[in-house]
Amino acid sequence: MPTNDFFSLYSHGFARMAVAVPRLAVADVDFNLQQTLDLARQAAEAGAVAALFPELGLTGYSNDDLFHQSVLLDAAKEGLKVLLQESKKLPLLMLVGMPLVHEDQLFNVAVAVLDGRILGVVPKTYLPNYREFYEKRQFASAADALSDEIDLLDQRVPFGSQLIFTAENFSGFKLAVEICEDLWSPLPPSTLASLAGATVIANLSASNATIGKADYRREICAAQSGKCVAAYLYSAAGQGESTTDLAWDGHAMIFENGRELAQSERYCSEAQLMCADIDLERLSNERMRLTSFRDTARLNKSTFAGFRTINFSLPIPEGKVLLQRQIERFPYVPASNIKRDERCFEAYHIQVQGLTQRLKSSGLEKIVIGISGGLDSTHALIVAAKAMDELGLPRENILAYTMPGFATSDHTLQNARALMQSLQVSAHELDIRPSCLQMLQDLEHPFAEGEPVYDVTFENVQAGERTSHLFRLANLHGAMVLGTGDLSELALGWCTYGVGDHMSHYNPNASVPKTLIQYLLRWVIEAGAFDKSTSATLQSIVDTEISPELVPHSKGDSSRPAQSTESAIGPYELHDFFLYYITRFGFSPSKVAFLAHAAFSAGLTPASNQDENTYDLAEIKKWLGVFLKRFFANQFKRTCVPNGPKVGSGGSLSPRGDWRMPSDANAKVWLDELEVNVPD
Repeated sequence: MPTNDFFSLYSHGFARMAVAVPRLAVADVDFNLQQTLDLARQAAEAGAVAALFPELGLTGYSNDDLFHQSVLLDAAKEGLKVLLQESKKLPLLMLVGMPLVHEDQLFNVAVAVLDGRILGVVPKTYLPNYREFYEKRQFASAADALSDEIDLLDQRVPFGSQLIFTAENFSGFKLAVEICEDLWSPLPPSTLASLAGATVIANLSASNATIGKADYRREICAAQSGKCVAAYLYSAAGQGESTTDLAWDGHAMIFENGRELAQSERYCSEAQLMCADIDLERLSNERMRLTSFRDTARLNKSTFAGFRTINFSLPIPEGKVLLQRQIERFPYVPASNIKRDERCFEAYHIQVQGLTQRLKSSGLEKIVIGISGGLDSTHALIVAAKAMDELGLPRENILAYTMPGFATSDHTLQNARALMQSLQVSAHELDIRPSCLQMLQDLEHPFAEGEPVYDVTFENVQAGERTSHLFRLANLHGAMVLGTGDLSELALGWCTYGVGDHMSHYNPNASVPKTLIQYLLRWVIEAGAFDKSTSATLQSIVDTEISPELVPHSKGDSSRPAQSTESAIGPYELHDFFLYYITRFGFSPSKVAFLAHAAFSAGLTPASNQDENTYDLAEIKKWLGVFLKRFFANQFKRTCVPNGPKVGSGGSLSPRGDWRMPSDANAKVWLDELEVNVPD
């Protein structure tokens, strides 16, 4: 990357880009030029490397037949000359709109300007000639141009609709331009440009305001950004355009792969400048994974063979440039209340649908499940209860067993009992301590002789006994063992191989991370899916510290769990964050640390979360190192996991689906990158 400052967004594949909505004066080039320069200076001061301005912004869009007046055309060219001179003082790529005569034809063009140089001129291809627009009366289409170069202000400049401006010093910065109506066509130039490699599409637009049009603009820009797997910058004309027959709302937007990053205030009386930090590396990585995108490019390469690459050096700000983009702390859990409710609804019903189908296909009508009083088994149980309701089977067909061991606390045991009772399942309690003690005696373990030795064998004997009981109970009752492990535990290897949370006949939680399970339970409570008694128990479970409950309290206190999972392996909110960005996007550890620092120092959190924890960079680096070591070391557990439905786009770790890696892969390269590139 072009800078080695860890705290600069430009070190991590981001580029800050600006979209401007200046105040305009129809046919007053001097006024429009000053407005353009003022906003360009603001963009440069904000650390942006590129700025987009509206269609025909140097003259105004609504000049109609005045565009055929030589005085206006000459004034526009003089305005461009001044802009070129001023651009030498601005470390900024500017995209400005103007009318331009070429080959005795008038074109509606975008001019790319940087440091006194015209990088290229892009004419509009599709000219609207219907309803209120009659551009063919004044302008020619890009398709009418005979040559692909133009002499402009003593420079020989590339001319045409198929130009890609490529930064030689910034990987992934490949920008293409289209103008207003081009996007509305069945095959927008940006579609071909993206297949030719463009990662950023800039649209200089005018686009008048009518009722409902803003929603359509937003939808079409978002869709084009998503289909092209690109950033999409859109600027529309605003205050100052002629209102003889039309009105203008100054609607500007920035999207990245279908996601809105910024949007202007419509009908604003003042000039506006929006900036957004675009993750170019993420776009490139997404394209690398999307085989359909590559196949489309391969099968249609003849249609974009004419695209030309215009190389230039992007002016990168020096030093610290902090990320302004809001990075959500919980990538699996939307910060928006509405979106979070939608996500929880989908996740819950995907799990229920997966389980009901598995029961139908297996011909089984009973479920065996272990209930610990913790988050994961609780959520699996309410999924099972809903599945039984959907199938029209009695909840008594759920054979639920709580199996207290040497370290089970009174609090979690009470929660387990209350949960089974309130859900009206077949509740059972099996004390596994006698059978565990027998095995420890067989193993000649010191604990069997009364010594307080609580090693991994001591812990795994309990996990194994529970699983052994569940599978044999399933045999006895003709039932299916329902798994309770989650995605976070699988990523960290926080499960005993072959037993415990690792193994079952079917696991509805297989691709659900710990942070999402917490919010799924909160959502179930808030939605009133169960009665008040059940909801109260669910809330108590959510509020309980996460613990494996395998080692007893040193002081004999059995009221609360003695172990803290997160004290041992780190905060799940960090680990889920690491998991998402490493497996979903393939980011380097240093970039993941950069994003985590941005998120957990001043990031968004779901509104229902009461504990907005913060972590400094040293803590993030420490736990990311733990994550990498555990993630690599425990792949062997992920190559052998039960079936379970994929819930979110964040993916799963099933070797049959989203994640495949060798079990003997080494984490050294990742750990070295973390150590070298993340400051202490």
